[in-house]
Amino acid sequence: MRTIQIMDTTLRDGEQSPGASMNIDEKVVIARQLARLGVDVIEAGFAYSSKGDFEAVKTVAGEVEGPVICSLARAREADIKSAWKALQEAPKRRIHVFHSTSDIHLKYQFRISPQEALKRSAEMVQLAKSFVDDVEFSAMDATRTDIDYLCDVMTAVIKAGATTVNVPDTVGYALPWEFEKINHAIKTKVSGIEKTTISMHCHNDLGLAVANSLAAVQSGAGQVECTINGIGERAGNCSMEEVVMALRTRKDFFQADTDINAGEFVRASRLVTKITGIPVQPNKAIVGANAFAHEAGIHTDGLLKERSTYEIITPESVGFSKMKLVLGKHSGRHAFKTRLQELGYELAEKDLEKAFVRFKELADRKKDIFDEDIEALISDEVFTSDYEVYRLEALDVSSGLDKKPEALVRISTPEGIREKTSTGDGPVDAAYRAIALITGTCSKLLKFEVKGITGGTDALGEVVAMVEQDEETVRGHGADTDIIVAAAKAYISALNKLASKKL
Repeated sequence: MRTIQIMDTTLRDGEQSPGASMNIDEKVVIARQLARLGVDVIEAGFAYSSKGDFEAVKTVAGEVEGPVICSLARAREADIKSAWKALQEAPKRRIHVFHSTSDIHLKYQFRISPQEALKRSAEMVQLAKSFVDDVEFSAMDATRTDIDYLCDVMTAVIKAGATTVNVPDTVGYALPWEFEKINHAIKTKVSGIEKTTISMHCHNDLGLAVANSLAAVQSGAGQVECTINGIGERAGNCSMEEVVMALRTRKDFFQADTDINAGEFVRASRLVTKITGIPVQPNKAIVGANAFAHEAGIHTDGLLKERSTYEIITPESVGFSKMKLVLGKHSGRHAFKTRLQELGYELAEKDLEKAFVRFKELADRKKDIFDEDIEALISDEVFTSDYEVYRLEALDVSSGLDKKPEALVRISTPEGIREKTSTGDGPVDAAYRAIALITGTCSKLLKFEVKGITGGTDALGEVVAMVEQDEETVRGHGADTDIIVAAAKAYISALNKLASKKL
């Protein structure tokens, strides 16, 4: 029985989903949850790419214990030195060097010869090795690379010190049976491969990321690179929860498993959803709301007699449980803090105080407080932009069947408190027009999503607003028992994220 390593790249590749950018506090919270999951490696970011990414990698490296902390780096000296600088506080650290190897990338993007790419890759792996013992090399667009040349590159980087060699299906082009051919060539033609871990990083452009990753494991890969909920660039990455549970459920076939604590999957999925604003479709495998829902009569009849008739995984094994009433208006700060920790949130004292104040305000308006309410509250109040330019101070809306919707909005801005009144096609439109007048934004609202967190007429409403400006796309989050207030908060949250990107 082999143990497959899990490298999570939610904080790096996952963040490349449009609008899914995260601030440092959000990344640390997710990284701590990944540590509870038991992932082997956390790719915390791309340290050289921006000041924010550097600080995120550095903070995760210094505050999150357990997994190896990794930073991505191009095959460039400045990238590698930046990665090393960001990772120095991590007890276990890895530098992940990458360079393209396919003809199409080398000819049109890099405009260098294959020989030069091989030489540069080996030299930069050697440089990374001078800083850390654990070095991974990725041959970007490997599945569209000539196999003999790919093997030559891998032989060179292993000789230079790479301990893991990664075969990225960068554009999601490969088919499962092609990985058997690729891995067979690597295992037979690459010198030193027997002492090196073969890794797979599969994108989901053809919906095959999980299938390709499993095929790679079956043909010899020892590491799978994936994300929570399968988020990532374009159609996303290999979904961690799906590949892990496939290995665990079919150990008889793969003769392989992971060290992942699967009972943390639902919590991790909800946390990533709250922070990024990217919802999970109800029929999503493993963590979707309908993943364990049965309606057909023949199914429910079988389940009542014997669960294994129609259930290959139990809901409890991945972290599902019945919605739990946890707190009310008489609950104290200690009970609130304890429940937050149980949900996976470890807040600084100032953030805890902010969250507790919001909790008390919510408890005065809502009799029963559920875990989902608390998670929405945390996303709304604590995980705000590091640079809060605008804050909603007041909102007064009037509308009706025979009345033109009108909204008065008061916002705290760098110039002081400003107030505007506007009309619109509906109360949300009126509020958004007033906010736009106050902030002077020229952004475009791409998507507006609203849902009730729990049942009941007093349910906390959650709104996600996707906004675009100057080719930057962000998601803003807002939660309140008043859905119009939640909508205004979501829009302002998005505008704050746009403002922070200009710093």
